[in-house]
Amino acid sequence: MKELIEKTTTKAVLTVFASIFNKVYETDRKVSEGFKESMLIELYQHLWQWNYVAKPDPVIL
Repeated sequence: MKELIEKTTTKAVLTVFASIFNKVYETDRKVSEGFKESMLIELYQHLWQWNYVAKPDPVIL
């Protein structure tokens, strides 16, 4: 699969790099109390349900 991903091309001739992480991720983890209130959540337009970044609120730090 990694080789197929890396064969991807673009009109601008950009290079694609892929990394495969062989890690089992824990599911159904609970966040600490106050996490949602203290973090700025940035959602991406494409597949926003899965692609987001949680950034600490600098005012709270």
